[in-house]
Amino acid sequence: MNKTPLTSRVHFSLLIISGVFLVVVMPMLHAFGLIQDLTLSLWGKYICYGIMAISIDLLWGYTGLLCLGQALFFSIGGYMMGMHLMLMIGKLGQYKSELPDFLVFLGHTYLPSFWKPFYSFPFAMLMVILVPGIIAYIFGYLAFRSRIKGVYFSILTQALTYGASLLFFRNELLMGGNNGFTDFKTIVGADLRLPETKRGLYIASALLLVVV
Repeated sequence: MNKTPLTSRVHFSLLIISGVFLVVVMPMLHAFGLIQDLTLSLWGKYICYGIMAISIDLLWGYTGLLCLGQALFFSIGGYMMGMHLMLMIGKLGQYKSELPDFLVFLGHTYLPSFWKPFYSFPFAMLMVILVPGIIAYIFGYLAFRSRIKGVYFSILTQALTYGASLLFFRNELLMGGNNGFTDFKTIVGADLRLPETKRGLYIASALLLVVV
């Protein structure tokens, strides 16, 4: 069904109002102390879930394929950035070691080689996009080559996500096990506990949601 000009204008107006509220009003309320850090962080999580929902909508709407494994690709991107943030903790961790706490707990005395490039923030940002993209490309190529579609595609993506979760839960993968990555301290030198840093991350997330 085609949209009428009036409907399009209403939708555009709602988008502008929502964008202004998320990007401008919410940070201002936080800056003036009218909402707490916890509230802003909670809205930031809602925004991240919204970005993921839009990605599902784009795939389903344009291709008719329902992907039940979208969280996998978002999680892998999160792990890529998490590796950088874990390395930035340094000796501020529980064990006062240059190694991430979970590696010390597991008895490791040196940093695995595949972790070392993640000292670089630009490299981590590149991997956030590149690694999930490569995995999605390989999976998509194999699925479409086998002419898998419809409900079978959805089931396969769900199975892929479940299998990946079991893999990441294993300590042998050296990715935090079932506890994951925790106790982040800084990002690009900014203290994550400061209200200004939380507000900046929220604004970045809100802008990304509005753009997509």
